[in-house]
Amino acid sequence: MQRVSTRLIPFLLVLSLSSPALAADAPAAAELTQLLQNFLKAASSNDAAVFDSFFADDVIYTRSSGVTISKADIMRGLRGQGSEAARPAERASQTYDADQITIHQHGDMAVVAFRLVARPGAAAATQAATQYYRNTGTFLKQNGRWQAVAWQSTKVPAEGAAAGK
Repeated sequence: MQRVSTRLIPFLLVLSLSSPALAADAPAAAELTQLLQNFLKAASSNDAAVFDSFFADDVIYTRSSGVTISKADIMRGLRGQGSEAARPAERASQTYDADQITIHQHGDMAVVAFRLVARPGAAAATQAATQYYRNTGTFLKQNGRWQAVAWQSTKVPAEGAAAGK
């Protein structure tokens, strides 16, 4: 028995280190990835219904500027009210995508980390550059659906964006 277990330990160690996001580690990875992609598509058009569904009522959202906002702040911004409404015109037509997605699931809780790619839209007054942000969202599954309960966004400096960091 000991001979078998000493042979299995190196194999299991290599297997566990070979992929940080094995399907067994995140059974809801496909569902969460689709939820993220749908949200990013809707973010380009400020679809309030998608934002309302995506974020839990008590979400803690830390913007890339370091300012923490609530879901009420987010929703006011979408309606063009409050301090969250101040969006430059060229940002209004930006499109968003995600790459380098990593998902770690812990039962009904999951952490989704990715690089957000913000591309300037056709309405951009100047030839604005694509911007990159590192985002981490913590999701909780309640009543059969996933919602973001915490969100952190960090702008990637221009020199790090080219390297995919």
